[in-house]
Amino acid sequence: DSDLSVRTLSTPSPALIFPQNSHSFQNGRGSSTSSSSVTGETVAMVHSPPPTRLTHPLIRLASKHQKEQANIDRLPDHSMIQIFSFLPTNQLCRCARVCRRWYNLAWDPRLWRTIRLTGETINVDRALKVLTRRLCQDTPNVCLMLETVIVSGCRRLTDRGLYTIAQCCPELRRLEVSGCYNISNEAVFDVVSLCPNLEHLDVSGCSKVTCISLTREASIKLSPLHGKQISIRYLDMTDCFVLEDEGLHTIAAHCTQLTHLYLRRCVRITDEGLRYLMIYCTSIKELSVSDCRFVSDFGMREIAKLESRLRYLSIAHCGRITDVGIRYIAKYCSKLRYLNARGCEGITDHGVEYLAKNCTKLKSLDIGKCPLVSDTGLEFLALNCFNLKRLSLKSCESITGQGLQIVAANCFDLQMLNVQDCDVSVDALRFVKRHCKRCIIEHTNPAFF
Repeated sequence: DSDLSVRTLSTPSPALIFPQNSHSFQNGRGSSTSSSSVTGETVAMVHSPPPTRLTHPLIRLASKHQKEQANIDRLPDHSMIQIFSFLPTNQLCRCARVCRRWYNLAWDPRLWRTIRLTGETINVDRALKVLTRRLCQDTPNVCLMLETVIVSGCRRLTDRGLYTIAQCCPELRRLEVSGCYNISNEAVFDVVSLCPNLEHLDVSGCSKVTCISLTREASIKLSPLHGKQISIRYLDMTDCFVLEDEGLHTIAAHCTQLTHLYLRRCVRITDEGLRYLMIYCTSIKELSVSDCRFVSDFGMREIAKLESRLRYLSIAHCGRITDVGIRYIAKYCSKLRYLNARGCEGITDHGVEYLAKNCTKLKSLDIGKCPLVSDTGLEFLALNCFNLKRLSLKSCESITGQGLQIVAANCFDLQMLNVQDCDVSVDALRFVKRHCKRCIIEHTNPAFF
């Protein structure tokens, strides 16, 4: 399993991945398709069904003896399919070569709700073409059962592969192409236009993707009846470095149903882009603008318009955010559960006080590398946020053991505490361990174990 994990389809399927220097197979009339590895590339291979019975007399005798011992053959088809659904791809490939019955069961559409391709050397475009062609045999040109395609880290994926998905998978609900930097806007537009049920899209690390929109043809057909809407709810554009405010404006105008949006390290985004976002996307529950260095307190004022709908916010390393921005969030987003403000050096005890008194249901807080936060801020947290489960204070220079003891004495449900590079004593760490028995403490004090 381990030696094939990088080069196989993780989704249960009879698609076989042949390593380099393997012999190519010729297409027969009964075979679905085939591909060659003579050129030094790894591609998907779908082999033809095995023969119904073996002809060699010695093999026939062995087979008869094995049949007497093979109680698994007595299981009904639905039980076999249930068993196959738990097998890794390489094992399922071997099962598909046992006999014709197993081959047919391995291609049951219920095992093909997901396609997952991994590995930098695999010819993803060819593999997708092979797989969709085989899955379209019962429903010509359409894969009705396929709902998820994950090809993360496949650097050889190009627009051609996405065109295949767009044309053959109208019921697609989830697409992940993170790290596939060869795809462009046009191919993504095709997918979101031809797959109307797409809800989850991950294009993180796709440096050529600058926005999400419908194609011109789709816009003409849908407008004004459908308002040019895209049904995406989850969108991850982490490391899409060329995304700008105008692109974010286009995304917001088309993807009004967004609930989860991640813009980590989209370094060109500013407060103006967040203003566009809040005009159209009023249902966002989770938002990350970590490492967006141009986002400031004015951007926090815009985000605060989400009010009680916002549950998760990450503003890590946004150096222009201060207590003023935190106060906007604390005042209007009272149901906030998670806040990552690591590296926001403008946040002080006053900001933590606003947060603690207004967001009392806070469960996870990261204020690491905030040198102006001290034991006073921790006291406000301890006396107001009793449900706190995760707290990171990494590299907070003003934190001492006294602040930790106050937190431990009030937040009994604490499960994770990060005090790496903090000047806290062993006694304080032991106090935390006694009062929060389930708490995992990350520290750099060699005397505490």
